[in-house]
Amino acid sequence: MPAHWEGVLFRNKADITDLSISGCFVLSGGKVEVRELIYLEIELPKRRTITLWAEVVDEASDIGFAVKFNSTSDEDQQLLAEYLDEVFKSEPIKKSG
Repeated sequence: MPAHWEGVLFRNKADITDLSISGCFVLSGGKVEVRELIYLEIELPKRRTITLWAEVVDEASDIGFAVKFNSTSDEDQQLLAEYLDEVFKSEPIKKSG
């Protein structure tokens, strides 16, 4: 899903993957450092944009970086939780065999 982020040196557009209640992977160019705090805006489908403060926990040169969420409003936390709940309920269960 689309996003924007702002760090110490950069402000860039991004795509979010591997989203969870505690963090995500940010597909984006731009230089970040591990432990850097960034401001992240994520555009949830059919909802408004949520904003979070996040800490960079890993970076993959020229691909993006992983973050853990540090702070957000109660309202944005609830919107994220509701979105993830909807996604997990709508995912079909794969059967092996």
